[in-house]
Amino acid sequence: MKVILNEEVHGLGEPGKLVDVAPGYARNYLVPRKLAVYANDGNIKELEHHQRRLERKHQRLQIAAQSNAELLNGKVLTIEARVGKEGKLFGAVTGSDIADQLKTQFGVEIDRRRITLRAPIHMVGEHPADIRLLGDTHATVTVLVLDAARSTMPAPVDVAPPEVAEQTDAADASEATEA
Repeated sequence: MKVILNEEVHGLGEPGKLVDVAPGYARNYLVPRKLAVYANDGNIKELEHHQRRLERKHQRLQIAAQSNAELLNGKVLTIEARVGKEGKLFGAVTGSDIADQLKTQFGVEIDRRRITLRAPIHMVGEHPADIRLLGDTHATVTVLVLDAARSTMPAPVDVAPPEVAEQTDAADASEATEA
């Protein structure tokens, strides 16, 4: 008896595969558990339509993965972390941290599980990270870990608008004459 698998069944195949099984196995196990449906004409046509839709979706995802790979390949991703003595981090820079910074710095959303590090990042410096985008499409970024306490970010400066500065000067002058 032919059935179409809805889910992966060990020893039979992956979802969407048309397989031939014993009638009792299909009737008593696969179909009641919704692991498969009978392969009648309507279900076969639906399977073919579904496979065409999946193929188009896969092509769109492949194009998006290629463009993300071109965008990210060779880029330097800067991450600031708290650092102790001798450049050792308090904790580590993880794939989740890298994924968050990829979204912040480049606008590319990547699942943290798709980021592979050669070794855990526990030191300040440059570290390579491989990103598996889709299938054989990969990108390599350099993660630059900096000390957050010594970052070269300028301190915020309080600058009053000109009108407020004039009012403050006038108030200071009146206080000086009263004293």
